[in-house]
Formats: sequence, structure tokens, C-alpha cells
Amino acid sequence: NNAGQIDMISDITKIKQCLLNYISNAGKFTHNGKIKLTIDKIDENKVSLISFIVSDTGIGIPAADLDRIFERFYRVDKGRSRAMGGTGLGLAIVRHVVEAHGEQVSVQSEVGRGTTFGVSFTRI
Repeated sequence: NNAGQIDMISDITKIKQCLLNYISNAGKFTHNGKIKLTIDKIDENKVSLISFIVSDTGIGIPAADLDRIFERFYRVDKGRSRAMGGTGLGLAIVRHVVEAHGEQVSVQSEVGRGTTFGVSFTRI
């Protein structure tokens, strides 16, 4: 029985690394809040997509920083990030892996309300 099974061609180790990075970041910047992981199979216009979304109710990311957070070594709050550890490479790696699969990362955020990261992969 394949109920709940989603098939896609990908480097599963790297996709898993991306999801773990999204979840880890949500954990670092969400205190006494919620983190939600959603994985959906979407069928639209004879094209199947697999969507991964990680949402949190954390501190959020200022709009001015959203275009840069996927750059290598970029940190929104350099002092706070350094205290929390990390290399500043996680989101850059996510973008590289997702783009290598022919897709794009997405992010929506509001300071004080949380952040949502996502990606959809076309089924092949």
C-alpha cells in the first residue's frame, strides 16, 4: 500500500538537509511559540508538485533583509546569530540544493509574527 507515499527524483540526503536547516532555524528564532512542517502533494494542470513548508511564530525577519538571507555568511543580527552558533551558510546551502533541483526557495516573514520558508518540487 502506497498511501501517503510521495515519489520524486531528487538527492534525498540533500533535501533532508534543507528541511533540517529550515527547522533548525525556526527553533533558534522561536521561543515559546510554534513550528509547523507541512508536506503536501499538489496536482494542478496535469503537473504534480511536492511542497515543503516550515512556518514558525518566531521573531521574524525584517523586510530589508529578506532578499539577502540566502547569501553565504549573511546574518540579519550579527551579534545574536554568533551567540547562537552556526556558520551563516545554512540558507545558502538550501538555496544551492533547491536550485540544483531546478526549483526556487521562498520566504515570507513579518517581524514579531514569524517566518514561513517553502519550496515546491515538480514531480518527474
